[in-house]
Amino acid sequence: MARESFDKEIQFLRMLALAGGAYSRQQFADRLGISVHTYDKTVRNLKEMLGTLQQTLPNEQGAELADGLRYNYYESADPLLLFLYRAKSLKETESIRLTLLLTALQTDVRTAKELQDILFEQMPEDYPLPDEKTVRGDLKYLEEVGVIVRTDEKRPYKYKAANDLVNTLSDDELLDLFDYVDVLANTQVPSVQGYLLRDTLKKALRRRGMDPEAMETHRYKYHYHSRILDEAHLFTIFKAVQQRKKLSFLYLSPKKGKNYASQNTNPLFERETEGHMQSVLPLRVVYDHQYGRWYLIGHSSRLGVMKFRMEGLTQIEEGEVVPEEDFSRRLGLLEEQMGTSWVTDTLRPVKVAARFFNPDRSGANFVRERVEAQGQWGTITEESEASFLYEITVNGIYEIKPWLRSFGSSCEVLEPAWLRKEFIAEWKEIQKYYEPVREDL
Repeated sequence: MARESFDKEIQFLRMLALAGGAYSRQQFADRLGISVHTYDKTVRNLKEMLGTLQQTLPNEQGAELADGLRYNYYESADPLLLFLYRAKSLKETESIRLTLLLTALQTDVRTAKELQDILFEQMPEDYPLPDEKTVRGDLKYLEEVGVIVRTDEKRPYKYKAANDLVNTLSDDELLDLFDYVDVLANTQVPSVQGYLLRDTLKKALRRRGMDPEAMETHRYKYHYHSRILDEAHLFTIFKAVQQRKKLSFLYLSPKKGKNYASQNTNPLFERETEGHMQSVLPLRVVYDHQYGRWYLIGHSSRLGVMKFRMEGLTQIEEGEVVPEEDFSRRLGLLEEQMGTSWVTDTLRPVKVAARFFNPDRSGANFVRERVEAQGQWGTITEESEASFLYEITVNGIYEIKPWLRSFGSSCEVLEPAWLRKEFIAEWKEIQKYYEPVREDL
């Protein structure tokens, strides 16, 4: 797919994941900054991609787009947020061709010529038949990414699927591996690779006649599944950081309410977009667990340090390479500025002190455990059996404030005094919402 098309479908899926059926077709189109006609075309493209990915399954196991978008409390991998990763870099003919090759190599060892004959027999009639050079190119690609291997070095080369690890595991070992990957994929970031491995293991279990959903030992979820879509940009940014390259992109601030802007390729229909073209040297990527957001931190020659929510990045292009000494100097200055950033703030450092109250009941002290796990470089001082003090110096209070607020009555802000007054005013306002409106209540 074209890069622009992938940007649009990322934003489309994010809106579906977060808003569900809250918007009409026109409202979706307005939010995306496209026409209703383009919206309908995007839906058709997604259905076609999903159909391509499901085309090797029996009819009863196939999935409609509506099934993929249906919300499941416990399921976060299939297939809403991941099937774009399987299809984003492949043309439809490539997707079908690679699927047929992998299917043929699951059970038998075959040569390139034998695989070409299989493609001749099984490719849909309205698709071009691949020549030997194309088949060998596909096999080279699949071998490079590690999903197939050569059985020996004698010509003609013979290939098989790289399933040795999964095939040599017992049923119990395969279930244990699935449980382990399932936990890590749902709790670690970045997570797309873990979800893809989880999906592969799930298919392996089904081939053995086991239903992974019926045997799952863990029931939990992560609230921000839409973070997975932002990982589409993650490895592009990591590559640019490693190669010391600048990046240019169109940035649509999430605060503006627009999620996408089409490229103006026809001057007759050119219109001004609400996004801004940016050119920055990427220095760091930060993930905010509190809100499930990815941030790109970079340096602009005109504006200095700049921060971007990754969900607003579209039309990313690599730029010029900068000297290593320039990159190191910019990174050093950024690390100095962000030395006490709760997430990404670079404001004036402020000392924050709070008193946390331990739970009254016996058992696990979830308040203390959470402060120890999430409190970063803050220090804890024992005060009494009922409470403890927590102190930290951070760049501004705007990012730590929601974290403190989330403890409710288990947290009392002590310093700075003006922050304490803000919390008192906020809780008084919240109290008013719960006051009875009838005198007899």
